Amino acid sequence: MDKSDIKKQIEALAGKNTAGMYQSDFLLTWDKSDDEIAATLITAEILRAMREGNLSCRGFDSGLAVSIFRDHSTRTRFSFAGAADLLGLAVKDLDEEKSQIAHGETVRETANMISFLAEVVGIRDDIFLGEGHTYMKAVAEAVEMGYREGVLPRRPTLVNLQCDIDHPTQSMSDALHLIHTFGGLDKLKGKKVAMSWAYSPSYGKPLSVPQGIIGLLTRFGMEVVLAHPEGYHLMPEVEEIAVRNSGLSGGSYRRVAEMAEAFEGADIVYPKSWAPFSVMADRTRLLKQNDRAGLKELENRCLARNREFVDWECTEASMRSTRDGKALYLHCLPADISGVSCERGEVAATVFERYRRPLYLQAGYKPYIIAAMMFLSKFEDPAEKLDDMISRNEKRVL
Repeated sequence: MDKSDIKKQIEALAGKNTAGMYQSDFLLTWDKSDDEIAATLITAEILRAMREGNLSCRGFDSGLAVSIFRDHSTRTRFSFAGAADLLGLAVKDLDEEKSQIAHGETVRETANMISFLAEVVGIRDDIFLGEGHTYMKAVAEAVEMGYREGVLPRRPTLVNLQCDIDHPTQSMSDALHLIHTFGGLDKLKGKKVAMSWAYSPSYGKPLSVPQGIIGLLTRFGMEVVLAHPEGYHLMPEVEEIAVRNSGLSGGSYRRVAEMAEAFEGADIVYPKSWAPFSVMADRTRLLKQNDRAGLKELENRCLARNREFVDWECTEASMRSTRDGKALYLHCLPADISGVSCERGEVAATVFERYRRPLYLQAGYKPYIIAAMMFLSKFEDPAEKLDDMISRNEKRVL
């Protein structure tokens, strides 16, 4: 994409209503308008094109991007750091074990103490069902209060790096990958997506990835099919959002009981393990009680239940049932690869290896999606700001 193409993208961004994104948090995709979702995708494309064209994307001269990871992370952690640096922000990770949180410091106090020079706070909190999104809202309320009271000179905006409900940076990255693969957002309408549970020799994986997928892709007029064994349900309210979205977009949403049915004729497959909703609720209760014996018993029970569905694996045979046998395979990574990372898992090694490069490309859109979420929240007229950055013609590498 050359400068003239970038200019056209900036013009397209200018045509979107992004007023509601300024000084606003990005927590759930379904809380954003169609224009705001489109603007995020367009801005990510612009920033990606600028960096690949060796143009500086630094909209900030200084400032902090604070990350709070309450769960392990590789791709999202480094994507957040890369996005912040791309825009000119320094990254500081809050280690709760080394902070005064360990001594009982409140959420309100912590949120303000880390935000004096912060522009953005990114949070991953996906372990406790019913807690992650609530924690993010508590942080948002705390910094809003700090800003209103004059404690903070600017209100840092929040980006959800994965909670118990949604994983917007992942689903938006996946959407951008689909746009590139199929040739445009308009080309996604009518495409069949199989979001399927898959066997894993571990338990306790969050619901937020499949929920994020059905909550976002149903907005694009796609035929979204959710497949899982009995008992592995998602949150009912998120499924209601998927039904509503599909009705508005002219797409469809349905749930089936077999992976094979979901894969039949699919254009895109997304086999991914997750824990049953009831298990995540029990796990949250036991973790809060620090009941190690109860957690071990729950784990053993869940692993035994998972083993009842060991045939829920993305194999060469199941891929042959997709459209022309060539569906695009998606995964948020890391995948449980049969014969590689585990004896039996989510996907056959030959399938994974065939799609390894596209999977890496899929992951590579995340830094730009996160940067776009940051950018749109911090600049009142993002198109004008980007146009000014292009006009300066500053090189990233001198």
